[in-house]
Amino acid sequence: MLVRLTKLSCPAYQWFHALKIKKCLPLCAPRCSSTSAVPQITTHYTIHPREKDKRWEGVNMERFAEEADVVIVGAGPAGLSAAIRLKQLAAEQEKDIRVCLVEKAAQIGAHTLSGACLDPAAFKELFPDWKEKGAPLNTPVTEDRFAILTEKHRIPVPILPGLPMNNHGNYIVRLGHLVSWMGEQAEALGVEVYPGYAAAEVLYHEDGSVKGIATNDVGIQKDGAPKTTFERGLELHAKVTIFAEGCHGHLAKQLYKKFDLRASCDAQTYGIGLKELWVIDEKKWKPGRVDHTVGWPLDRHTYGGSFLYHLNEGEPLVAVGFVVGLDYQNPYLSPFREFQRWKHHPSIRPTLEGGKRIAYGARALNEGGLQSIPKLTFPGGLLIGCSPGFMNVPKIKGTHTAMKSGSLAAEAIFKQLTSENLQSKTAGLHVTEYEDNLKQSWVWKELHAVRNIRPSCHGILGVYGGMIYTGIFYWILRGMEPWTLKHKGSDSEQLKPAKDCTPIEYPKPDGQISFDLLSSVALSGTNHEHDQPAHLTLKDDSIPVNRNLSIYDGPEQRFCPAGFLCVTVLVVLELMIRLPLPSKC
Repeated sequence: MLVRLTKLSCPAYQWFHALKIKKCLPLCAPRCSSTSAVPQITTHYTIHPREKDKRWEGVNMERFAEEADVVIVGAGPAGLSAAIRLKQLAAEQEKDIRVCLVEKAAQIGAHTLSGACLDPAAFKELFPDWKEKGAPLNTPVTEDRFAILTEKHRIPVPILPGLPMNNHGNYIVRLGHLVSWMGEQAEALGVEVYPGYAAAEVLYHEDGSVKGIATNDVGIQKDGAPKTTFERGLELHAKVTIFAEGCHGHLAKQLYKKFDLRASCDAQTYGIGLKELWVIDEKKWKPGRVDHTVGWPLDRHTYGGSFLYHLNEGEPLVAVGFVVGLDYQNPYLSPFREFQRWKHHPSIRPTLEGGKRIAYGARALNEGGLQSIPKLTFPGGLLIGCSPGFMNVPKIKGTHTAMKSGSLAAEAIFKQLTSENLQSKTAGLHVTEYEDNLKQSWVWKELHAVRNIRPSCHGILGVYGGMIYTGIFYWILRGMEPWTLKHKGSDSEQLKPAKDCTPIEYPKPDGQISFDLLSSVALSGTNHEHDQPAHLTLKDDSIPVNRNLSIYDGPEQRFCPAGFLCVTVLVVLELMIRLPLPSKC
């Protein structure tokens, strides 16, 4: 049944407009306010202050506060490593240090995608007795394969010793299980872990140093009004606050701006990774096998590739995934649909046939490497893990470097907290030693060695030029070349207007190997109440139509891995179109 747009809510109108259903519906745009012709989509208090909203008059806005020595934002591998190392040091030296860790997921590990190939270096440093403790590292890599795909064929490429793709000595893990196990170790050591509490705001001392964080308010309607169940978040104050939010965290973005942390580095460049977990026919199961590919279905100027890992977790599980660099040029490209058609390649499909997909997810990735790492410390806090971005891109690994950064941060903080001659110019401690120690560690050496591989893919040969560069300058010189290549600029600058590009026709999913977006989101564990604020916060509600749709033909409908339902869209929206987004989700 056709309905007039004047009878739709403003967000619904935006939705229909973006999908171009306007061709069959009367274009009667509603006005959502008497002062603006632009429909109001965003309701977040950072855009529409509560002080100016009569619905908030008389609401108790008092927050309770807790004091700790160290507060950590994010219970991923980096944040947990920092928490665990702090309590290990405190136990060794018989010191009493209160460490609080907040995590937005309802359970530790719930927001961590399963299926990763782990370099265990940092993990073994943190847990020398990991085997005795029963750490879930069950699948050592036994077979390592790499190939270039054409539409119909697979061209094997030898993996020589010393190349980034060599996985000898690594483990295939269900990273969500590993993070959950690390959470148990942290609690056993005395870390106060608070799952289900998202850090929503950075707090500052009067001298400008970081004081701590505040967790999110709860009990807010979709339109931004308070419910009868409204409760303010909790303030957590600390001498040092560690930000381990992961890629493109909303608090880290505020810190970049306040302390000008990105003044001396290249713009960060990003990728989006999509992943599925499958139970396959046991006859096709090869526990310990690692497969990586580049090439089809992407062209040579679109950075990306695939992975297929065979896990040994008591059942024939494989993790399949696809990564696309967000510096792609064609706004009609859909990372999700590229992933779905990749699974139909003659060398991939047989593994999945007869199997069952049991999980789906997506996340953003930092791909800038050494050139894009910001300043890591500031008065009262520091950045660790994927928040600043320590991913080894050609190795397709960042967990080990994230964990090591967390351990190094903990050691530097502990030394300063327990110093008898502690002196600080600010109320929040400035732990500059962390960044110095990181630059002297194997993390910096590893990232320096591969620093030119990702930007080498920007030449006329694209990804294949990067492979040639890797073979010559990395394998022979081990990254010792006396130059450092720069990235082309921000990802958003690479996207071309829709009028200059050809729409991409994707095959219809068959429901057996490839799937639609809605059935995929149903397997992602993404849950939203009907009457809760949107996690997507725009600073300018006119941008989606006036810029995104008019110039780029609404790429949000294609690049979002969950059709506007997943928080990853918040990251990708800003990175691809450089919307004046954010800050909250």
